[in-house]
Amino acid sequence: MINFRYHVVSLTAVFLALAIGLVVGTAALNGPVSDSLRYQLDALKKDNSNKRDQVDQYRDQINRSQDFATQIAPTLLNGKLTGRRIVVVALPDTGDYMAGVVSMLQIAGATVTAKVTVQDKFFDPNVGTELLDLASQSSQGTIPFEWLPVNSDGVETASAQLALALMQRIGGAQPAADDVTAVLTAYTKAGYISVDEKQAKAVGGAEGTVIVSGPPAVDKDAAKKSQSAVTLATQFSKGRPVGATAAPARPLVIAGDGVGDGNLISAVRGDPTLVKGISTVDNASTVQGQLVAGMATVERMVQNKVGQYGLAAGASSLVPKAAG
Repeated sequence: MINFRYHVVSLTAVFLALAIGLVVGTAALNGPVSDSLRYQLDALKKDNSNKRDQVDQYRDQINRSQDFATQIAPTLLNGKLTGRRIVVVALPDTGDYMAGVVSMLQIAGATVTAKVTVQDKFFDPNVGTELLDLASQSSQGTIPFEWLPVNSDGVETASAQLALALMQRIGGAQPAADDVTAVLTAYTKAGYISVDEKQAKAVGGAEGTVIVSGPPAVDKDAAKKSQSAVTLATQFSKGRPVGATAAPARPLVIAGDGVGDGNLISAVRGDPTLVKGISTVDNASTVQGQLVAGMATVERMVQNKVGQYGLAAGASSLVPKAAG
């Protein structure tokens, strides 16, 4: 008669057989599986090492190409802007490459009359009324408020006042040096701009402008801020104050970052009117782009030609044809 002890012994024998089978099977397969995994690991290590070598090579190529741009800059630019006066207006987040653009202008022999950085506060849609009040309070004898566009757009009015202070006037009296200082000081104290005067005091009388643009805003007011940047650029490209007789547009080059929705360069290239009078360089965050910015400024100021250069949409070529 089969009893409980018989079932226990039978089950024990079954489980023992399974255990022995697992041990024997694992031992039999352990060698091939381990070898396969080891080979795969070695292959991955080699592939990873090759990828690191490629990255190092690409980085070295980029560094060498930037060194090449730096070394060839004097050949392409030397003396071509001698005697020319240029104001550099930097937008927010351009500190990493604004100095490089300025350096190329100086290699070309240009006199940089002022280096003005426009702070993010300037484009805040909530300070429009404050900008209008500041423009009125900052009015000077040779920079009168009556010459500014007066409406509800504080950025437009303030940009026009800064342009009037910093730019050469066509067919009229130039702004007095003290008046220029007073206007710049007022905007600086209010936190709307900063002025770099490490090498020389900022003055007016610039014949052309280089605006160094950065990445577009990404906050809830991004669209309004992007439009305000276009407004500022438009005012620096105009050739006359309100009420003055017609005059040709002032030379303006925008050099910066052409990436991101709402960036200034793409906005200019997409405007059928602005693109005809404003040159752009969309890769000025690199040394190569900074060199092209210098070349585009020479083309705009000396040859009175407008061009769109770089890698982003709307660029006609990498460099001006004058480079050939």
